[in-house]
Amino acid sequence: MIGYAICGSFCNHKIALEQMKALTELGYEILPIISKNSASLDTRFGTHEELLEKVVAICGREPVLDIVEAEQISSTKAVDCVIVSPCTGNTLAKLANGITDGAVTMSVKAHLRNRKPVVIALATNDALGTNFKNIAALYDKKCVFFVPLRQDDSSRKATSLVCDFGLIPDALFFALQGVQIQPFMIE
Repeated sequence: MIGYAICGSFCNHKIALEQMKALTELGYEILPIISKNSASLDTRFGTHEELLEKVVAICGREPVLDIVEAEQISSTKAVDCVIVSPCTGNTLAKLANGITDGAVTMSVKAHLRNRKPVVIALATNDALGTNFKNIAALYDKKCVFFVPLRQDDSSRKATSLVCDFGLIPDALFFALQGVQIQPFMIE
């Protein structure tokens, strides 16, 4: 089973859900994990109710929504890998600095405690700015792997990076073998 954690970056929810569905079509069983903001905020990209309905339809189960449920992932060793998609700069910073304040950060912390892989599908406007050090800290961490990244609009958003969400299945395949998919940075 794969834990699939969805964070803010609301503009990327649609593509994250497409990849969640693609993983189920590849035969993976998915345990959805949803951040508090994603599970409770309505944005121009959709309502939180729509997101939760789509997640349940894809995965066939209710998502993990709180710290207590997320901690169970570790104690029961229920999943083989946790994918954070999309991973915001805020969540990335929390993961790099050991801050555990919600379902997503707890699921990652609990999973890493078991020395199992975590795949980060990053999408943040400050990746090459204030979050650059957090990318480096996590890239160097055992059991943390990234979906390959690219600048999404270098002329207007010089510090922004977004992963190639279509590479999530490949990144998962390599992470389950303990290998970072290469190249890490793509054009």
